[in-house]
Amino acid sequence: MLPELDKIRGIHPGYILSRELKSRGIKSSELASNIDEHKQTISAILNKKRKITPSLSIKLSAKFNVALDYFMLLQASYDVNTVAAKISTLHKPNLDIFRPALFWDTDINQIDWEKQKRAIIKRVLERGNTQEINELISFYGKQEISAELKNIDNSIFSSFNKNISDFNL
Repeated sequence: MLPELDKIRGIHPGYILSRELKSRGIKSSELASNIDEHKQTISAILNKKRKITPSLSIKLSAKFNVALDYFMLLQASYDVNTVAAKISTLHKPNLDIFRPALFWDTDINQIDWEKQKRAIIKRVLERGNTQEINELISFYGKQEISAELKNIDNSIFSSFNKNISDFNL
């Protein structure tokens, strides 16, 4: 039985379809034949190289006894999450200001500045210089940093509390 949409939003429909075929013991070529679709189309969807179309969503809904738009909604959710992930990687502070040593354990270009906000704020306030802290404030804003600080445990670095005080955060 296919899972509820709310539990799988953002997952490629090909992954869900593949899992369902496996659990039912159906080969992709059998599915293609049963719903009058090209086996290459089904294979491309299972390999996340092709999108679900409205007509395919309708065909799959009949086969798997789900709502007509079930697979289309999965596709739309996946597409939105993909674009949102790209946008979040584009929204970055000026990375030239941060010393490589500050983010020594990670590729600074791969940091998700929204998802990892709390850890970034803590690290920059613990180990950052004035320029780096000012860039952090410029990027997030004092209000957002202050809100995150409420969820950060005190640091073992004395510079953490000093920087909070010095920069009025």
